[in-house]
Amino acid sequence: MTPFLTAMTVLCVLGISLGQLLFKKAAAAIPDAMSLQSWIFNPWLIAALVLYGITTLAWVWVLRNATLQLAYPFMGLAFLIVPALEWLFMSNPIKLPTLIGGALILAGIAIAARA
Repeated sequence: MTPFLTAMTVLCVLGISLGQLLFKKAAAAIPDAMSLQSWIFNPWLIAALVLYGITTLAWVWVLRNATLQLAYPFMGLAFLIVPALEWLFMSNPIKLPTLIGGALILAGIAIAARA
C-alpha cells in the first residue's frame, strides 16, 4: 500500500474508534425515561452517526484502492485505540488483559501486513 493509502486506512480506523466513544457518550446522555426526542436530538448520537457516515465513505474509497486482505487487518487497531481513548477522555483504566490482547492484535496485524 502507498503511504497515502495507509494513512487513509489509519484515519478510517481512528474515525471508527472515535465514533465508538461518541456512541458511548450518546448512550450516557439518554435519560432513563427514553423518548424518541432523547434519541433524535442527542448531539453525541448525531456526531457519532455523521462521523460513521464520513468514515464509511472513506473506507469504501480505501477498499477501491486496496485489497481487503491488506486493509482489513488495520481495523484490528480499533481494539487498541478505543480503550486508549476511553482511558484518555473518560478516565477508565486499561486493564492488563486488554494490554496483552492488544499486543497480540498488533502482532497479528504485523504478520498479516507482511503477507
